[in-house]
Amino acid sequence: MKFEKSQKLYEKGLVHLVGAVNSPVRAFTSVGGNPLFIKKAKGSKIIDADDNEYIDLVLSYGPMILGHRHRKVQKAVKKALKNGYSYGASTESEIDLAEIVCSAFPGMDKVRFVSSGTEAVLSGIRLARAFTGKDKIIKFAGCYHGHQDALLVAAGSGLATLSLPGSKGVPEGAVKNTLISEFNDLESVKKHFKKHDDIAAVIIEPITGNMGVVLPEDNFLVELKKYLESKGALLIVDEVMTGFRSKFGGAQELLGVQADITCLGKVIGGGFPVGAYGARNEIMEQVAPLGEMYQAGTLSGNPIAMAAGIATLTELKRQDPYEQFEEHASIIEVILVETARKYKVNIVVNRFGSMLNPFFRKGEVTNFEEAKASDAKKFAVFFWEMIHNGVFLPPSQFEAWFLTSALTDKDIKKIADAVDKAMLAVSKM
Repeated sequence: MKFEKSQKLYEKGLVHLVGAVNSPVRAFTSVGGNPLFIKKAKGSKIIDADDNEYIDLVLSYGPMILGHRHRKVQKAVKKALKNGYSYGASTESEIDLAEIVCSAFPGMDKVRFVSSGTEAVLSGIRLARAFTGKDKIIKFAGCYHGHQDALLVAAGSGLATLSLPGSKGVPEGAVKNTLISEFNDLESVKKHFKKHDDIAAVIIEPITGNMGVVLPEDNFLVELKKYLESKGALLIVDEVMTGFRSKFGGAQELLGVQADITCLGKVIGGGFPVGAYGARNEIMEQVAPLGEMYQAGTLSGNPIAMAAGIATLTELKRQDPYEQFEEHASIIEVILVETARKYKVNIVVNRFGSMLNPFFRKGEVTNFEEAKASDAKKFAVFFWEMIHNGVFLPPSQFEAWFLTSALTDKDIKKIADAVDKAMLAVSKM
């Protein structure tokens, strides 16, 4: 497999782009080599500048749940484009998508669309502070909620991949109201409430995707919500990755909890830039123009993104691919585990719905510290062998893999063959 055109594009990109990329994980820093440049995609496949074809398990980090360029989504986008690109004014499509989203999340009466997951989270946190009149926020080590200053501490994949403890340019004052707890450790939350009486909310990924896929254990989310209610604090659930990925709605419902504020992105835009935050009426009525919490965006509710989102969620509900996702994810998990055993490679595989990934280490992974104990060098070898055998993975040990409803039995056979070759290469290290 040759990457000559990607290499030339990388060198050209270095002139006017930072590291030739527009997001750090794309730089392949943790796996070595230079980034691949993609020119097109269709269905379950993605094709790079050198015409190498891959089964795509990145899927733009989640939103291409129906596969690339699904005909119904493409048709909806083309129709919307004929009318215009952006108006800076309200459209009917915003109302239609809001109805679909709110109906999928019990307890969500109103939603506000924004243009990214980062924007959704920073707005959701501002809303929690406005509603409670308190300032502090608790987040969990390894959970990534976008690149806003207040939450860019103990974040997941991007910083972990680059071995950065935080970020330059974030002043001390920006994080003074951010407290850190350990995922799956309720006592680490309680200790903050014992010290502080001004905690507005706890924010969490219900299933993490940025330290790899890590699931809540032992009724952790249910007990967390009960505890927060007793303290008058809100639960913000970041479903930017998990929304509509494990059911038509949120992972929170499957896990037995109901968020006070839910943050969304990815799938609800069908591949276009979009985010959203929503809650029950008494909370959302704090937001301008109904309330005094100000948040605005010229491109919020962009008509093209709304059209893509409506088409994606409508088709997703029609397909109802969640049993298929469970079946395919289970098959891939077995492939990974059995092939690793065959070649005496230590891995553990975590999965939930249509998200999964292997950690190259012994023992379970239930939090960020355990995830960080994975062997990134082995993952790098595994990654490049998978690439050379036609499977496109996230270039980080700490990112979730995603499945699409366009994935075929033939694709899974190719994934199995690629895993066999990749595990063999890892075993020779």
